[in-house]
Amino acid sequence: MNTQTKDTQPNNSGKRKLLITGGSGTVGMAFMREYRDEFEFYNISRNETYIAELEREFPDAISYVADITDGDRLTNIFLKVKPDVVIHAAALKHVNLAELHPSTTVEVNILGSLNVIKACIRAEVPIAVAISTDKACQPENIYGYSKKITEQLFMEHYNENTKFSCARFSNVAGSNGSVIPFWIKSAKNNERLKLTDARMNRLMFTVQEAAQLIRQTIAYTEISTESFVLSRIMKSVNMRELANVISKEFGDKSEPEIVGLRPGERLNESLVSQVELSNAYYTEDGEHIALHTDNFGSKRLTEELSSLTAEYMDDDEIRFLFQDELTSS
Repeated sequence: MNTQTKDTQPNNSGKRKLLITGGSGTVGMAFMREYRDEFEFYNISRNETYIAELEREFPDAISYVADITDGDRLTNIFLKVKPDVVIHAAALKHVNLAELHPSTTVEVNILGSLNVIKACIRAEVPIAVAISTDKACQPENIYGYSKKITEQLFMEHYNENTKFSCARFSNVAGSNGSVIPFWIKSAKNNERLKLTDARMNRLMFTVQEAAQLIRQTIAYTEISTESFVLSRIMKSVNMRELANVISKEFGDKSEPEIVGLRPGERLNESLVSQVELSNAYYTEDGEHIALHTDNFGSKRLTEELSSLTAEYMDDDEIRFLFQDELTSS
């Protein structure tokens, strides 16, 4: 199916047009909720079920059923919409699936990202932000390598007409396919939670914080004179502790079952690696880190930021990661 779900209308709202690839996913929807008064939204997705859910919540959003691997289709949409800002969130995101299907991962995450870049340039989009991940930092798996290349592609194509930048995420609590909703469902069914390794730690933040990071990246891109990757200071959570807190809140309080690491997984993730420190700077607000530019602050980061070195969350901070589920229970 290759048809838009609504006819594009002229922008008479005075809002800037913002197009999101993969906008019907968790992060895209969170961004729309946070900034619906600021932007007019356009979405490109291939999942019709998710698009229907998006349009129920955002009836004014305009969606196109399309795949980022179809460069011609993508360019036609960009030329039709003429967005002021593009957020590139569409990707194959599961580490284990990327290990099993490297060709598809390259096609979607790398070649698809290049299609987005070409469409942005062709449509003269002023600002384009790619969503990256901590797994792009010192990558050790197919997914991480694909996102590292995406970062480099976006920075390579920065120009005065289209400013490209990246927002580097850690794990987004509650996102589609993440462990928290899976564990909560298991706990509510009184099933023993499955944990890969008790020593595993992850940097983690909420979907609202993810949306805010994207918005801050857009703001910095507007004033930047060069491309960059932006992240934020985050805390770490031990996955065994997370499982125990969820079990106490929703289940039978039993210890999780250790099942071992899946292909491509590692015990700890780095957000800013040791080798990146020479180009890593705190922003003036002290809450973010910019890689490859000191446009927003000149104080250099002095040690690696990882799930092993970051400050750990306490139990209340862990509960905050799934506060919506607690409220609705």
